[in-house]
Amino acid sequence: MIKFKRLFKSFSYARKGFIKTWKEEQNLQIQSIIAFFVFFLAYYLGLNRMEWILIILLSGLVILMELANSAVERIADVLKPRINSYVKEIKDISAAAVLISSFIALIVGIMVFWPYFFK
Repeated sequence: MIKFKRLFKSFSYARKGFIKTWKEEQNLQIQSIIAFFVFFLAYYLGLNRMEWILIILLSGLVILMELANSAVERIADVLKPRINSYVKEIKDISAAAVLISSFIALIVGIMVFWPYFFK
């Protein structure tokens, strides 16, 4: 049986985590603003259903990767707070995952929007 009180608590924790991360992480703010702009542009240009699906999935991927990156950085800092080469590598690898997801989103975004600008 679903325990709704527990379910709502978990949603509350997730919301708090997102808000805290959004307030503290400049990159998440930038990525969220870009996603909002892309959604507005997609609506304005009248993208079809498949294009919307791609835009939503890839925007979500970038934001999810940024959230995961922030979590990994915090875990690394707790486990090894001093400057350590492994901590730096872990943070760099996590940041690379965000960067790669952003590049993928950019490439797909160009492919989706290109025909609307250059008909």
